[in-house]
Amino acid sequence: MRIILFSRRQMSRTPEVIPQLFDALKRFGFDYRVNIEFAECVRQSAGIEIPPEWIYDRHVGEQPLDSVMVCYGGDGTLLEGVHRLGGRQIPVMGINAGHLGFLTSAPSEGLDRIFGEIASGKLRLEHRSLLHVEGDFGRGEESHLALNEFAVQRLGAGMISVETHVDDQLAATYHGDGVIVSTPTGSTAYSLSAGGPVVAPTCACMVISPLAPHNLTMRPIVIPDSSVIDLRIRTRHSESFVMLDNRTYPTTSGSTFRIRRAEQGILLAIAHNISFYDTLRDKMMWGVDIRS
Repeated sequence: MRIILFSRRQMSRTPEVIPQLFDALKRFGFDYRVNIEFAECVRQSAGIEIPPEWIYDRHVGEQPLDSVMVCYGGDGTLLEGVHRLGGRQIPVMGINAGHLGFLTSAPSEGLDRIFGEIASGKLRLEHRSLLHVEGDFGRGEESHLALNEFAVQRLGAGMISVETHVDDQLAATYHGDGVIVSTPTGSTAYSLSAGGPVVAPTCACMVISPLAPHNLTMRPIVIPDSSVIDLRIRTRHSESFVMLDNRTYPTTSGSTFRIRRAEQGILLAIAHNISFYDTLRDKMMWGVDIRS
């Protein structure tokens, strides 16, 4: 079985975590591959040299069928790892070394338990939908897929307008800071901070959430994931940009984008004793009595 390790260069790590990680890989007898940025961090901080043929760059490439990607970091790290898979159906496991961590829910202090579950095939796999976005990105975009969200946002002080059609029907024109289209997985990310609903990740839907709308009656809406969403951006005194998960692209007035559920999804590997509702209670402190 092969472990595809991914971590970002800017991740803060305690001195002992990298040796523990590679010791666990050896104990369970895993073959592994490491992204080029993390391989350099491993060499500098732990003195571990990764053979050049075991290092991958911007694309994971073809991998054995029993491979599992393990992303060490926060949710942003997992999003970047998914991007590098390029739509390959390889299960993705997140080990949380960040803060909130709805996607990277497995704790970093349980490496032996996590790799033991991978080795014994006890990980639970959840299918998560992706967004496929076509439009005026302004420059070549390697992947048009997003796990969390696609967002249009103003850049500067001026308000922007986003004309929004759902299945060729005008839903709304959002005047304000922009608009977010999220998957159920992304409902606990940027959409949540904009007032969107929490959606169970296996729901077959998409969420459209306005950003700081000028009209206070504007509210997020939930639509079937069989829908096709068309956005047209209008700006007068402000520039704007769009985001595919954690990747940003400048855009201009008149730009259009079409969003639909992608044909392929991803397989999110989850530790056996962790559920979505466990994560909600833990991360959002639901049920904690703060009165005393």
